[in-house]
Amino acid sequence: MNSYAVTEKNSRGRAIAEPKSPLRNDFQRDRDRIIHSAAFRRLMYKTQVFVNHEGDMFRTRLSHSLEVAQISRGISRSMDINEDLAETIALAHDLGHTPFGHAGQDALNQCMKNYGGFEHNLQSLRVVDLLEKRYANFDGLNLTFESREGILKHCSLKNARLLGELGQRFIEKKQTSLEAQVVDLSDAIAYNMHDLDDGYRSNILDLDSLNEIEFFSECHDKVVSSGLIKDEQIVVNETIRLMTYRLIDDVTKTSLALIKANKISDISDVRNFGKPLMQFSEPLDTKLKGCQKKLREHLYNHNRIEMMSKKAHSVIESLFNYYINKTELVPDSYLIADNIERSVADYIAGMTDRFALKIFETIEK
Repeated sequence: MNSYAVTEKNSRGRAIAEPKSPLRNDFQRDRDRIIHSAAFRRLMYKTQVFVNHEGDMFRTRLSHSLEVAQISRGISRSMDINEDLAETIALAHDLGHTPFGHAGQDALNQCMKNYGGFEHNLQSLRVVDLLEKRYANFDGLNLTFESREGILKHCSLKNARLLGELGQRFIEKKQTSLEAQVVDLSDAIAYNMHDLDDGYRSNILDLDSLNEIEFFSECHDKVVSSGLIKDEQIVVNETIRLMTYRLIDDVTKTSLALIKANKISDISDVRNFGKPLMQFSEPLDTKLKGCQKKLREHLYNHNRIEMMSKKAHSVIESLFNYYINKTELVPDSYLIADNIERSVADYIAGMTDRFALKIFETIEK
């Protein structure tokens, strides 16, 4: 691997020391612990954009995480950095997401506004540090520092001061590892591209609205120029495939050029650089932002999605109030003696869409 990659030798290790595995490196062990966690399994029934019961063809938090991991592995391999670490972060980055996607997070944050708020990045860290109960010697998964750091994409200064070494980079305004930066941009590639696909499959977006997106239109013209593809769904698939390839190719070449130009030689150079080294070129960044703008206008703000969001707010608020008044129904594994509000938030955040709806329907009868 390149000298600026994270390795076992320059890793800051685990909070609780463990014997090395003879079969797997530390980051492969982190990945496997995530895959075998209950929180990871529950992602199968958590909303990405469309609520799980809307249809089997739409992405869930699980399929999204797998797609982010695939893109992250490919970029990391091309750059000769730590592919295992990037995959680990990608698989774990959404473990703290609530049911009903961002609408659920917003609702739970509103419920928790007087009790420290709720943010899914911090919740993902709580899952791997505390809430998973699988091992005799520690709570959580006891992941390496670098895996935990990569999961924590955002953090306020107030919360950073409570996180010790893990929060220092936010206080000191330093960067995370290249592998974590890869996952950040892979996440953006994955959700923008698959939201175009899911939006089209849902019939909210049609070919005309997709072609209002400059980047899509440019790639669409390239796909249809051969005249060989007649099926519209295949044309859309191939267009999104070409867009994905161009984004991956661009971020890899742009970032490697930036690393070379700034003579980055080790992990400390990465952390001390004034901005993330993983970047899109300016033209592709502009095109991707244009895509995001159109998705907000035509998909995320569509009345069908907004109706689901309003229902999500109602469900989460009802569940929060219900369990605050019936704390005996919160499982013991979630209970924090002096903070029942956080206990309830942890429990609700861990629910799947269908479980949350089932409880909601029961209490509303």
